[in-house]
Amino acid sequence: MRYDGIRNLRRTSMAAILSMLTVQTVAAQARRVLPDGTVILVSTRQALESQSVRAGQTFDTDVIDTLAVDGYTVVPAGSRIRGVVSYVQPATRSRSGVIEVSFDRMTLTDGATYSMSGKLTSTDSAERRQIESNANARVVLVGGRGGLGAAIAGAGSASSPASGILSALGTMLSEGRDVSLPAGSRLAVQLREPLALRVRGIARANDANSVITAGDRIRAAQRELTRLSYYRGAANGQLDDATQRALVEYQIDKGLVATGNLDWRTARSLGVLTSVSGGEVATKTALTPEEAASLRRTAQALAARDRSDLGITASGRMDSRRTYSSSDLDLWFALSAFADNASVYEQIVSNSENVDGTAAAGRALVTAARRVDAAMTQASPSNQVRSAWATTRPQLALIASDYR
Repeated sequence: MRYDGIRNLRRTSMAAILSMLTVQTVAAQARRVLPDGTVILVSTRQALESQSVRAGQTFDTDVIDTLAVDGYTVVPAGSRIRGVVSYVQPATRSRSGVIEVSFDRMTLTDGATYSMSGKLTSTDSAERRQIESNANARVVLVGGRGGLGAAIAGAGSASSPASGILSALGTMLSEGRDVSLPAGSRLAVQLREPLALRVRGIARANDANSVITAGDRIRAAQRELTRLSYYRGAANGQLDDATQRALVEYQIDKGLVATGNLDWRTARSLGVLTSVSGGEVATKTALTPEEAASLRRTAQALAARDRSDLGITASGRMDSRRTYSSSDLDLWFALSAFADNASVYEQIVSNSENVDGTAAAGRALVTAARRVDAAMTQASPSNQVRSAWATTRPQLALIASDYR
């Protein structure tokens, strides 16, 4: 009896241990990390004015857009981030007011609270370039500039005393006006440290605000940014400062919100919605809108050239003196259909926010290309048509690794 009791106790203890391990594993799997440097857009709940606020005073902001990591929601819209005024200098007759703030706490919509370390940044193109020119600068609100009652600027060094901000800002303080941000003003909070958060719900592939953290996707973005002359570092799969600066420059040039995040919108624009690890090769599931437009123009020109070679007018009138083979007409039909498909595909990659749907459209376009391949082997096209199609196929290989 005693032995049975001990054995049952051991079983119970082992079950408890396994249960604890399972809970810990599930808890670990249910978290995602926002990397340092991630930018979160917020709106202020209270006014910020350099004549009235004091150092140490706190204020609240609301997260504007739901933020996700790899498709999993981690920060629902409406969550709060607390700001703290760390330095303030009211305006004088000859010098504008200045406010420096930091962000130390996030409270999600369900009441969960997380300590954080965040600083102010900007999504305005001119301000962001000025801030990014000195990665160690203290970022502050400056009175008298900007449409919202203040400009955002970097000045001095993070290691320099707060009083040194004024001398570093120089002529930016010449207007002699106070910072006057009304409640509801939009600010950008940049994380100084990674922040691990519990996920909510299931992953959504088409979440436009999802921050992409997978190393293979970051490497694919780095390679594309290198090809476009925005990035000069190694394709290391890390969202480091150099990569984020390259993303900011790319986003500014493309008219995207300049957060420096590798979010879904930016990944779609770069054509790296999904990438696959494999040495130095990264496979895209979608062309960029520019690549899709180029493919559509090429396909339309190719179909028109083949029609012209067949002696068929734009209205469909055939040459009465010519004998047409069904294989040559099959090719013309296949090329015409592919041109139409390429036009639809361009619309999808330019306007859709459904990642899986866009990838499926790419596969459908490749299927249409295979029909052209099959028709090409049976027909007798001109050398120009055959050569033009051969130069078109590599564009499709970008989104279908098995299309050669």
